[in-house]
Amino acid sequence: MKGIIIYIATFVSVTVLAGCSSYPEEGRGGMAESHISADFSPVMPDEPLGPEHGLRFDWKLAQLHLDSLIREGAKWCFPAAVVQAIEKQNRIARELEGGLLLDAANDLVIQRKRLNELELQLDYVTSQTHCSPPASQSQLNLQLAVIDQLFEILNVDNQFAFDSIEINPKYMGHLAKAANILLEHNTLKLSVTGHADARGDEQHNQTLAMGRAKQVKRYLTIFGLEPSRISTHSLGAELPLFEGNTDGVMLTNRRVSIEVISTQDHAVTQSQGGFYE
Repeated sequence: MKGIIIYIATFVSVTVLAGCSSYPEEGRGGMAESHISADFSPVMPDEPLGPEHGLRFDWKLAQLHLDSLIREGAKWCFPAAVVQAIEKQNRIARELEGGLLLDAANDLVIQRKRLNELELQLDYVTSQTHCSPPASQSQLNLQLAVIDQLFEILNVDNQFAFDSIEINPKYMGHLAKAANILLEHNTLKLSVTGHADARGDEQHNQTLAMGRAKQVKRYLTIFGLEPSRISTHSLGAELPLFEGNTDGVMLTNRRVSIEVISTQDHAVTQSQGGFYE
């Protein structure tokens, strides 16, 4: 496809404390994240070279990649995926602004993986058909606002205890809230990927992570969703949200990551290298 961004692998040595994490400031979440802070720049010419320069360079590459996918039609073929990629890009910008370099480095790994998958999907779809803007832009904006809200509700910290598939009570409330929204928007589906922390062997972590994904699916169906609207996957201990072995990092990495999928997108299922139900 035109405008392919060639990624340059940059090795960055990060010396910040492991386990630091960042969250959207009050009032900065939701669709407001579609606009990157005007005072954020990937260029810092007056400062000594350090790991943040490499990370900002990687952020700029990811932004160029996302921009090129949008120009190629991803905004119309996969609007749900694009709005979630924009959210992730803005989160990384805030992490870099706040000096949370380890968080930014891990989120960049996840973002590059998502953009590469989106590029493969877009290449396939655009070889078969042409994606056009919707007849009703206001209807699309409403759907994207709902997708943004669901993404924020479902992807929060403190979901599971150590070596357990049982859902923490607070996260159970998040699932109930999301289910109520999804019952009103039947064109939306969920892709639930289970994760485990770094303790335990590979097979155990794969099984544990899948158990967490299936447990989330179980409760969402109890709250009224059709099982066919929820797919479950497992990545075990691969692709942790944060690196490190502190209790806080381990707790955050025991999770499910959930993507919202619109059936009105020209969706194509792509393997992510994990186990699928």
